[in-house]
Amino acid sequence: MFKRNLLKIYVLLWFITGCKISYKTYDFENSPEIEKPNYSNNNSWAVLPDNFPDEIFQFKNDTNKKEADVFFIYPTLLEGKNQREWNSNIWDEEIRADVINRPVKYQASAWIDAGNLYVPFYRQAHLRVFNEKFKVDGGKALDLAYNDIKEAFTYYLKNFNEDKPFIIASHSQGTVHAKRLISEFIDGKELQKKLIAAYLVGIKVTEDEFINIKPMNSPDETGGFVSWNTFKLNKYPRSDNYENWFKGGVTTNPITWDDSRQAKKESHKGVLSRDLKILPKNIDIKLIDGIVWSSLPDVRGKFFLRPIRSYHFADINLFWVDISENAKLRVQNWFKKNN
Repeated sequence: MFKRNLLKIYVLLWFITGCKISYKTYDFENSPEIEKPNYSNNNSWAVLPDNFPDEIFQFKNDTNKKEADVFFIYPTLLEGKNQREWNSNIWDEEIRADVINRPVKYQASAWIDAGNLYVPFYRQAHLRVFNEKFKVDGGKALDLAYNDIKEAFTYYLKNFNEDKPFIIASHSQGTVHAKRLISEFIDGKELQKKLIAAYLVGIKVTEDEFINIKPMNSPDETGGFVSWNTFKLNKYPRSDNYENWFKGGVTTNPITWDDSRQAKKESHKGVLSRDLKILPKNIDIKLIDGIVWSSLPDVRGKFFLRPIRSYHFADINLFWVDISENAKLRVQNWFKKNN
């Protein structure tokens, strides 16, 4: 199982590390039409507060309805070399299971106790959209994916939110859509008053990404965003990828949540490992321009991690407990400030 998942990780990292893959694909206009989600139907949601997958129920310490919400947008899972489609079919049972068993289980679960968790299924774009060669059709595929997220968020606001404050959380492609969502719906709008925090992980986010929403530099700050990209200690992406995808991005310390440029194992609250065990005091980190450097995690199967320089696949897992506790702290502080 671990080796099979590792193969998926390697594929996901091709663009980050600069290797090349040859894809066979349709022109976007010739792609098979995929039935769009209907967010008034529970089947279009991977997670709703009253419809929890069994895979993450074990993480939920409090089953009561909470005073805050979390809207989570998952990363790219559609990465196969021979997948010609531009967007995923969310009605395919294998794809649905993949969403639950990867990003929901190992990522969205970090916010499960901070608020009522909402995770929409959406027709995510294939990994190749991040390759310059596919820029035109890739942009159309990303637009289609974003439109699903936009509809999901609109439905959430009208039917579920009930004027509660909320967290936006995302990873990788999910952060591409989250940035756009925040710009369109929240930044400088009335809704900004309800933003507890945005955890925008796995894609570069610049300090001036938004007009009114700024990076947060203390663990209990609210109303802003945090962001980071993780690499193995002392390892860099290829130079052109570093310039385009990392350098100049906001680099939050996801252990101390302040201006500290490093953190030792003693401060690290815990990795969520593949076997769902919490492993505290596990990694040291150091921050450089656009990147969080992490020591090799002391996890089962760490031998297979030794040759990997990008820890993109573990941006959230590595700091799972740190995120969980920080999110709860920010929620508490939002209510203190807003009575």
